[in-house]
Amino acid sequence: MIRRFISFAIAAETSMIKWKARNGLNILRMSLGIVFIWFGFLKFFHGLSAAEVIAGKTILKLSFGTVKPAMALPILACWECAIGLGLIFKRWLSFTLILLYLQMLGTMLPLFFFPAETWTSNLLAPTLLGQYIIKNLILVSSGIVIGATVQGGQFITKGAVAAKGGSAQTSTKAFREQLEEETVL
Repeated sequence: MIRRFISFAIAAETSMIKWKARNGLNILRMSLGIVFIWFGFLKFFHGLSAAEVIAGKTILKLSFGTVKPAMALPILACWECAIGLGLIFKRWLSFTLILLYLQMLGTMLPLFFFPAETWTSNLLAPTLLGQYIIKNLILVSSGIVIGATVQGGQFITKGAVAAKGGSAQTSTKAFREQLEEETVL
């Protein structure tokens, strides 16, 4: 009875891992795209985006006072929506990810440009705005994972297969045969 349960649990876990390997990247790409479209869309309408003020101030500072927030925010909104659409429709992903990385770099700048607004008196304790900015590390990480597959990279569910694939001594043919035996994304 216990052996059956353990067998069932292992089979269920293996099945879930395979499902995640097959679907996780698309779910990540789509959800990241939705976030970018949503937050970008809000920037088209004055007062709706929580990041509107800090984004405007950052762009004003980056441009040495030449690009005013009223002009910068619609451009930023288009930029973010373009990233979202590129992710969702899986078009021009390399270019889309470059836009994402540049935009994310820009979102981190307030931590340095405006420390009084992004940090409490303790540099290890960000304000709510600082926390909002720091969470973008997750978005950057998501972009990196998506970027790993742009040129045909794949996720595989068996660690031993992945390790063998990285070995210079494993022939391509043997690796492909092993992949056919295992679950591959």
